[in-house]
Amino acid sequence: MDLGLKGKTALVLGAGGGLGGAIAKTLAAEGAQIAVADINKEAADKTVADIRTAGGSAIALEWDLANLDAVEPNLAAIEKQLGSVDVLVNITGGPPPTLASGQSADSWRKYFDSMVLSVIAISDAVLPKMRERNWGRIITSTSSGVVAPIPNLGLSNSLRMSLLGWSKTLAGEVGRDGVTVNVVLPGRVATQRITFLDEQRAKREGKAVEDISAASTASIPVGRYGDPQEYADVVAFVASSRASYLTGSVIRVDGGLIASV
Repeated sequence: MDLGLKGKTALVLGAGGGLGGAIAKTLAAEGAQIAVADINKEAADKTVADIRTAGGSAIALEWDLANLDAVEPNLAAIEKQLGSVDVLVNITGGPPPTLASGQSADSWRKYFDSMVLSVIAISDAVLPKMRERNWGRIITSTSSGVVAPIPNLGLSNSLRMSLLGWSKTLAGEVGRDGVTVNVVLPGRVATQRITFLDEQRAKREGKAVEDISAASTASIPVGRYGDPQEYADVVAFVASSRASYLTGSVIRVDGGLIASV
């Protein structure tokens, strides 16, 4: 299936590894030019090297999403080297495990800036040219915690939830301009973030990490953690020309983990 991404420019945030790296490589394999953004420049460079080795086109940007002043110069660099952004994939790092109660106002502000305001600011910056071209894709990767809040992830559950309301509202504003806006959320996909969360839970509960992973696996109908490539394949379709009638949606890639309909 031709996804119609050849020659498109995609900006993938958090693309130094994990879900973002898999998405960047998959979009590149479909012919898109990729701006690989990550707070860790070495990790971004590694993703770019993999893309170029496979015959794709990509550039790396060191991008701290908490620094909103970086939005304009980074987007200018992308435009100069690759052209205007056609596909934006928003992926932010997650905050540390916390209770919902008892967190300082400074913590809430810090992670709101890096996880929410950054996504909104970057999306606002790329939207005008998407609307001019009558084609664009804004995809935000969140967490299964926005549907079924995950214990001890109070900051993450709360802040990521706000992106659902923003995304749905934005979809209604730009749909007639050929721009789709969707949320894709992973269940337990095997990344460093999931390994970290399993390790933290094991420490809290005084259990072996293997026991925590086994219990999590038992709760997933397909009986295993997901592979980042499986997630990336879904995101690539959402980004494609084929998905032009898909907007304002929340797509779960969770192996059936989330119990609600």
